[in-house]
Amino acid sequence: MTAFLIVLASALLHAAQAPATCPPEARQPSPAQVEEGTRNARDRGFLWRASKDGRTSYLYGTVHVGKMDWMFPGPEALRAARASDVIALELDILDPDIVGRLQAGMAPRTDRALPEALRARLRAQLKAACLPEPLLDQTAPEMVATTLTVMAGRAEGLDPAYAVDAVYASMARALKKPVSSLETPELQLKLLLGGTEAETRAAIESALKELESGKASPMLARLARAWSDGRLAEMENYEAWCECLETEADRLMMRRMLDERNPGLAKSIDAIHASGKSVFAAVGSLHMIGRLGLPALLAERGYKVERVDFKP
Repeated sequence: MTAFLIVLASALLHAAQAPATCPPEARQPSPAQVEEGTRNARDRGFLWRASKDGRTSYLYGTVHVGKMDWMFPGPEALRAARASDVIALELDILDPDIVGRLQAGMAPRTDRALPEALRARLRAQLKAACLPEPLLDQTAPEMVATTLTVMAGRAEGLDPAYAVDAVYASMARALKKPVSSLETPELQLKLLLGGTEAETRAAIESALKELESGKASPMLARLARAWSDGRLAEMENYEAWCECLETEADRLMMRRMLDERNPGLAKSIDAIHASGKSVFAAVGSLHMIGRLGLPALLAERGYKVERVDFKP
């Protein structure tokens, strides 16, 4: 789950038909909902202080799907963002150049035509999800499969349109703080697109298995609830309960999406901090766990890293 999902979700908001059997469309909060949400906001997710050279930066673990009332930052996270010089995200999805590069990279490749049987299964899932079937001809099939997996969360009231990543991109602009992208669109697209035709088909088969079995939605919901409730131990034990790492292809994809990206993310955060600026780095929560998680990697770089406990 990466920034491209938020971009694609925004494009899909009004593209599909919405009969009674479809999940409700994500909506922009009304002024009254913004006022209420801001007033009642509580801290969700996970926050760490990372101190070095007399400056304190922050790591904030996000989730790439959410509910409307999760969008509003709680007091501790808001305080940390305000105290930082730079807001850093995996990708700044409000940057038109980044959005354009993501959209260009999502285009289907003529050298990766899928067997009709796989296309038919993807088409059936698009129809079941009330998403436009032409998406299969407009977007790389790996992206379609990933989008379907994340959109499955709508059955649990979760939507990538409510992801907090976009909130912090907007907040930075409201606070007149610079926004830094810790990665490039090309890197994320390279990770999501199969390196070989066999990898492409394996990734799609894996996603379809989760969707067709009905496992995708409850798994995503459990992950999101663990984030919302701040249950770090449950997040750290993700591999034991997600039932999403049963094949070598699944495990390879997880290593590529997390372990292989984390050193680069840590290096980018460290570079901002070393330049003399404190940084609030909001990155997906699964990047925060384990010996290769960002808190551990920054500790190896000489930072004093402390978890910030949110008040109930």
